[in-house]
Amino acid sequence: MVTDSRLQDRKTICEILVNGLSRQEYRGYDSAGIGIDGDKKGEAFFFKEVGKVAGLRKLIAESNVDTSKTFLSQVSIAHTRWATHGPPSVVNCHPLKSDPKADFMVVHNGIVTNAAALRLLLQKRGFKFESETDTEAVAILTKYIYDSQPDKRPSFTELVKTVLKELEGSFAFVFKSSHYPNEVVTARRGSPLLIGVKTEKKLKVDFVDVEFASPEGENKSMDALAPTSPGGLLVPPSGPNLLRTQSRAFMSEDGMPQPIEFFVASDAAAIIEHTKRVLYLEDDDIAHIAEGELHIHRLRRTDGPQVASQRTIETLEIELAEIMKGKFDHFMQKEIYEQPESAVNTMRGRVNFDQNVITLGGLRAYLPIIRRGRRIVFCACGTSYHSAIATRAIFEELTEIPVTVELASDFLDRKTPIFRDDVCVFVSQSGETADSILAMRYCLERGALCVGVVNTVGSTISRETHCGVHINAGPEIGVASTKAYTSQYIALLMVALQLSEDRISMMERRKQIIEGLHALPSQIKKVLDGDRSLQELATGVLANQRSLLIMGRGYQYATCLEGALKIKEISYMHSEGILAGELKHGPLALIDENMPVIIIMTQDSLYPKVQSAFSQITARKAQPIVVCCEDDQGIPSGCKTIRVPKTVDCLQGLLNIIPLQLLSYHLAVRNGFDVDFPRNLAKSVTTE
Repeated sequence: MVTDSRLQDRKTICEILVNGLSRQEYRGYDSAGIGIDGDKKGEAFFFKEVGKVAGLRKLIAESNVDTSKTFLSQVSIAHTRWATHGPPSVVNCHPLKSDPKADFMVVHNGIVTNAAALRLLLQKRGFKFESETDTEAVAILTKYIYDSQPDKRPSFTELVKTVLKELEGSFAFVFKSSHYPNEVVTARRGSPLLIGVKTEKKLKVDFVDVEFASPEGENKSMDALAPTSPGGLLVPPSGPNLLRTQSRAFMSEDGMPQPIEFFVASDAAAIIEHTKRVLYLEDDDIAHIAEGELHIHRLRRTDGPQVASQRTIETLEIELAEIMKGKFDHFMQKEIYEQPESAVNTMRGRVNFDQNVITLGGLRAYLPIIRRGRRIVFCACGTSYHSAIATRAIFEELTEIPVTVELASDFLDRKTPIFRDDVCVFVSQSGETADSILAMRYCLERGALCVGVVNTVGSTISRETHCGVHINAGPEIGVASTKAYTSQYIALLMVALQLSEDRISMMERRKQIIEGLHALPSQIKKVLDGDRSLQELATGVLANQRSLLIMGRGYQYATCLEGALKIKEISYMHSEGILAGELKHGPLALIDENMPVIIIMTQDSLYPKVQSAFSQITARKAQPIVVCCEDDQGIPSGCKTIRVPKTVDCLQGLLNIIPLQLLSYHLAVRNGFDVDFPRNLAKSVTTE
């Protein structure tokens, strides 16, 4: 969405919106739409299309709308949809209108859980619904509330605040209305939202004050509010009242108003080509943009000590080139090949290889508390869950603190007991995973120390946890996570290493692991050099298979789970990761000459036990593909092998997973599937 007070023609506005949507397309959406200002006051034009954003672009190009019309000030909104209520269709596509005249239009990420009750209520009041979406109920509710106050029309912000108080669930909304021309209101609860700011001259201040409502409905003096936030993170100090006005008016350094563009988006990728200056909204923030000014209000008056009194305007570090494919055919392929660099970036400035010292600045102040914890609880979903499984054993070995690993959805379903001396670690690439956020808030309420391990700076988990580690893997566009998995793995290993730095008995083990980390990037490159043989496997022995078993044990159990997940996600082949020690307890019944099996037999202390599993499956005529160390001479001749360099046992999974990532990629390409946008999946799962 963009609103600006600079002369722009309609063609440029449409181009900005559609380009922004195409940058979001990596999330796996199924339809797209835009709503732009029309030729007359209060008029709006809509373009909606099912499928890729390219279809929407074509629809706009073929329309007879005058694209040369210019605007000094305008508001336009756009959205890509991932179907939750109603199938992908033009009628279910956002923006959604309150009525045929489009008095109000809304775009929405998230789910309104009481939408069915609202729909029933509004239908009884005579309103007609066109779509099956939960969002249309919000648009119609907005009109209903507006129409019910003919004598005293509320401000746009007050109107939206009244609407939001009736809603349950998670959301990021943008509201536009013909009754409030050139104004926009946006709000979030549980779904990510940021506002980009573009000006020609440097701003006088780099923050926006939050306007808290007093009981009488007037703005509370900001001086009475302490600038605090979770974990005691510093917030820029409050200036005099003059600066407060300037913070909302975005004056230039010389104190003069200036033309300004605002971009509201759920992801920085959508706006990076226009501006790097952004502020992140927090849950229950309501932002109102009009006449070149941005006002941030709060939905609730009682906000508690964790709500900062300002929203800082930050500078994004990512470059546009980082979210483009370059020489690669797909984002996923690019990200697999970026792993030598992403591994270095995760370790950069944190590992002193000369002195074998790990320094994680985001954890430093909390290390004594973590070491005193009675247990560590990892909470995550999908690939992030597997990175926690992969590092559980090394955490237990180095810290001797009991460790449990929980799937966030199940953790909430069970209402898992959490205590004040627990340390809860939330792992998420996006930092916006709905189940993980709900689990985090559950743990915060119970007084546990909450640690975030995320890739996205400014995300909800990174802001609301007490402390944490950014994995610094760089933007990950492909829906199937690859480099984020290996970077999460490394980041969690570094946490375990730093926690154990006070244990002399672990000194030799720590040194061994850090030396392994030093060699890791070059070893990853060596694995990537074997890509051709993996391509041959995908087009040969595995080409027409319907199912695949991946087995291993110890540190490699997580590799089996993650490899199987990658194959499921993008090649749509049934695959299952099996703990080799459980083979006789059921899975062995599946083994015959027709069942393809990958067995991970890299050398560590459990090697003899995996050899036993290998014997069990070959005795039943299986012809396994063996992932083994490059110098292992013990593999029977005639076996198909995937050879990888040998490293420290707890790091071996980082090398072993890469062939499985490449294999899943080649299987998907061979079958003609859309690698970056697998069906039914989205990159950032912001709904339960």
